[in-house]
Amino acid sequence: MNDEPLSVLVVEDDPHVLLGCQQALALEDIPSIGVGSAEEALQKVGADFPGIVVSDIRLPGMDGLQLLARLRERDAQLPVVLITGHGDIAMAVQAMRDGAYDFMEKPFAPERLVEVVRRALAQRALSREVGQLRRQLAGRQALESRLIGRSPAMQALRELIANIADTSANVLIEGETGTGKELVARCLHDYSRRQAKAFVALNCGGLPESLIDSEIFGHEAHAFTGAGKRRIGKIEHADGGSLFLDEIESMPLNLQIKLLRVLQEHQLERLGSNQLISVDCRVIAATKSDLAAMGRDGSFRSDLYYRLNVVSLQLPPLRERREDILMLFEHFLQQSSLRFDRPAPAIDNATAASLMAHDWPGNVRELRNVAERFALGLSALSGGQGPDASEPRFAEAVEAFERSLLQSALERHAGNLSQAAGALGMAKTTLFDKVKKYGLA
Repeated sequence: MNDEPLSVLVVEDDPHVLLGCQQALALEDIPSIGVGSAEEALQKVGADFPGIVVSDIRLPGMDGLQLLARLRERDAQLPVVLITGHGDIAMAVQAMRDGAYDFMEKPFAPERLVEVVRRALAQRALSREVGQLRRQLAGRQALESRLIGRSPAMQALRELIANIADTSANVLIEGETGTGKELVARCLHDYSRRQAKAFVALNCGGLPESLIDSEIFGHEAHAFTGAGKRRIGKIEHADGGSLFLDEIESMPLNLQIKLLRVLQEHQLERLGSNQLISVDCRVIAATKSDLAAMGRDGSFRSDLYYRLNVVSLQLPPLRERREDILMLFEHFLQQSSLRFDRPAPAIDNATAASLMAHDWPGNVRELRNVAERFALGLSALSGGQGPDASEPRFAEAVEAFERSLLQSALERHAGNLSQAAGALGMAKTTLFDKVKKYGLA
C-alpha cells in the first residue's frame, strides 16, 4: 500500500506554540514538520501529501481558512485541524462546515493535541488505503483495454503501471518511436489521484530553442521582444497534475539546469520575474535515446537523468512481442471501420502471415496506419506501404502466431485444456506440451 510514513504539518507563526506542538507530538513518536506561514505550508503539501495539517487560523498573509480552501482544492480527503483563539469559535464552526476535520481552542493541553492528531492520522491512513485500492482495481481493469496485448512484456508493463500510477514518483519512459510512450504517460495520470487535474504534454523536440524556455517556464509581459502579455508555462499549468515531456533528450542543457532546480525545489521563476512560484506536478519524461550514455558523454545532465529516472518503464518494440500483432491489428481495424463507416474486412491467412512476418520499424504507429489502409480496402500490405509476405523470420512469426492462437483458445475455454484442445483439433497432450513451451497461463 502506501509506504510513506504519515506525518503532521504544523502551521503556526508563534515560535513558542510551534515548538510546544512539535515537542508534544515527538514525545508520542509522531513525526512532524513545522512552518510559520500558509504560503510555506502550500510548498510542503502536494496532491498526495502523506499526512495531516494542523494550522492556526490567525496567520500572517494567507490565513488558516484560506489555507483550508487551497488544501481542499488539492486533496479533498486531507484532514485539516484548525487552532483558534477564544473569539474565533464561530469562525471555526463555519470552517468545520467547509470541510475542516476538527478545531482546538487556545490554550489546549498537549493531550488534546495528541488525541485529535491520532484520530486524524487514522482517518488519513484509511482513506489513502481505500483510495489506492480503488484506483489500482480500476486501473488494472481499464489498462487491458488501453494497453493491448497478452505478451509477457505487456502484462508486466500493465502491472508496473498499476502499482506506480498512484505514487508521486517521477517516471522515465524509454522506447522506440511509435511504441506508445504518450499513451503510457496518460495512463499513469488517469489512474492516479491527480486525474482530476491537468495532463500537460510538451514535445521538447518540436519547439525552437528560442521558445522552449518560455513554453516550459512561462514569462512576464515585456520579458523579451514580442512578449506582449504574461504567459503561464507548462509546468505551472500542470500544478496538481502531470507534466509529460516527450523527447526529453532534445532539451537544451541550460534548460535542463532550470528543470532540475524545479524538480528539487518545487518552485519556478517565470522569465522576467524574480518571484518564486510554488508548483506541485509529477514529471513523466520520455525518450528514444540512451540518456545514461548521453550523460556520460556530456550531452545530457546526469543529475537530471537520475532525478527523472526514479521509475523506468521500458516499452518493447512490436517485433519483440509478435503474439500481440494480430490482436492489435484487429483492434485498430475495428476502430478504423467505425470511423470510416465501412464494414471491417476479413483477415485471411495470407494477410495474417504477412502481418506476423513484418519487422515493424514504425512499431504500433505503423501497424495502426496499415490497419487504416486495410479498412479502406487499399493494398496496405504491398507496394512498400506495409509488410511483405516474403520477408524472413518465418519460424519466429509462426511461433508467435501459434502462441497467440493457443492463448486465445485457452481464454475462451477458461483454461480448460480438454475443451481448448477439442476446439483446436489437437490432442490434449500436444496442447499441454505447447502450453509448457510457451509459458502460457
